[in-house]
Amino acid sequence: MTSDIKAPPGPASLRFTVLTLAAALTAAIAATTSASLGWPVWAMFMGWVAFFTRGHSGKDALYSYLCLAIGIAIGTGAALAVGALLPLIGPFAFGAIVFVVAVIVVSLRAAAPINNIPAYFLGLITFFAAHLEPGILAFSELAAVSGLGSFAGWTAHKLQAKIARTD
Repeated sequence: MTSDIKAPPGPASLRFTVLTLAAALTAAIAATTSASLGWPVWAMFMGWVAFFTRGHSGKDALYSYLCLAIGIAIGTGAALAVGALLPLIGPFAFGAIVFVVAVIVVSLRAAAPINNIPAYFLGLITFFAAHLEPGILAFSELAAVSGLGSFAGWTAHKLQAKIARTD
């Protein structure tokens, strides 16, 4: 039996290798930049991943990043709210705040063009995985480093598209 589906270029393909190296070089530069600034490299990659959650135009990249940054801000607010409620209702604070955050984030699916639910959740994950004290400094650092990652993802995509067009 044969299939009409064409396989992607194999690892031995020069084009495949060049495209791979372009993405790897972009990732290496972004990771080095992040580490040099004292930013968590993993958080840079959260921005990179957020870039790929929607279309790949500059406008889509910006909207995906905005959703990620808003997710980080919501995470910051959620951590503050949990801290305020914890002494009052104990571990029920987590359920209450998660419920409110989920209602807000999932409702944003109707807020085009900033309706990228996966990017919001990546922002929430970024904040909570960082284990930073909630506040403007934590938000600023995480928004900046994930912005670097989003830009790097967009750059890698554009670079690969340019290389692919030259064939």
